[in-house]
Amino acid sequence: MNLLKSLGWNSFFEENSKSFKQNGFSFARVITEHKERYIVALEKGELSAEVTGKLLYSSESNSHLPKVGDWVAVIIYEDEMKAIIHDVLPRKSVFGRKASGKKILEQVIAANIDLLFIVQSLDENYNHRRLERYLVMAYEGKMEPVVVLNKSDICPEVDLKLDEVKKNFPDVKSFTVSAEKGNGIDELKSILTEGMTSAFVGSSGVGKSSIINKLLGYERQKVNEIRLTDSRGKHTTTTRELIQLPSGGIVIDTPGMREFQLWTAASGIESVFSEIEKLGINCRFKDCTHIHEINCSVLAALETGELSKERYNSYLKLRKEAEWIRIKADPDEMRKREDKWKKIHKQVNVMKKFNKRNFGK
Repeated sequence: MNLLKSLGWNSFFEENSKSFKQNGFSFARVITEHKERYIVALEKGELSAEVTGKLLYSSESNSHLPKVGDWVAVIIYEDEMKAIIHDVLPRKSVFGRKASGKKILEQVIAANIDLLFIVQSLDENYNHRRLERYLVMAYEGKMEPVVVLNKSDICPEVDLKLDEVKKNFPDVKSFTVSAEKGNGIDELKSILTEGMTSAFVGSSGVGKSSIINKLLGYERQKVNEIRLTDSRGKHTTTTRELIQLPSGGIVIDTPGMREFQLWTAASGIESVFSEIEKLGINCRFKDCTHIHEINCSVLAALETGELSKERYNSYLKLRKEAEWIRIKADPDEMRKREDKWKKIHKQVNVMKKFNKRNFGK
């Protein structure tokens, strides 16, 4: 199991693998995913792999199929130099979002992450509201977030931006780095201990692959030049991939994300906006919405300036978005909502007929 431990195997997966061991399965970690074909790492090295038809067609959604970072139960066919994936072990953590498009589906970006490095570059990409979204999903997915502000060599207000992050998120580790100059890379290396899995996420062009190249000590992936006029460039990373570092740590590189919509995120919002949750304890009503109720501690703090209007508005926006996703993703909840509005419309129509019959209106 020494090799598996170097890939992130720990007591959590050991405990959840017992029933699979009894059935003679081996265990591997997903390194890359290409639709329904995978590369997995196990004690005997790397093998190509594919899922069984049973797993493919019994999975309720694509998010239940193996993703980069997952531990999977496999049967190895040495003669064919491949592995067949029979099941996915329970996930310790997961980083996901709502999939793009009109359908309400979860897209799992990567699984079993200990540290989530949220990378923003200190140019036009820096966006505090976007950072809040990533932090919400980090906490929701049971990962420890780390904020990385890249391109410190081109920003005249590095300390100001870092102070802003630390002020709003005092419990989150925050670093400034320059992948171009190598500044701050050693600090990142110091927290990437052996067997720990991290993932680098953020928009395209923020320098995720450049930072990983510095951590590796060589240019593993070609990094495209970013246009100086608008800080944009081509996607350097096109697929998610798990990479082992010389230091023993494990990183997952991810493609840049143009948009980042929340998935279910109630507990994540509570963690990111903990000061609002603490204020809400003293509200008059236990189910206070913090929008219009009397004796609302949150509204009182907003009035006195203890709570900033920007934080408050962002809190309401993310909470509304997460609630909308929760309802849309739950068929039973959707039916309840539809039945509720049907009753309301029926009552309105009854009142209209009453008024027309009795008052001519």
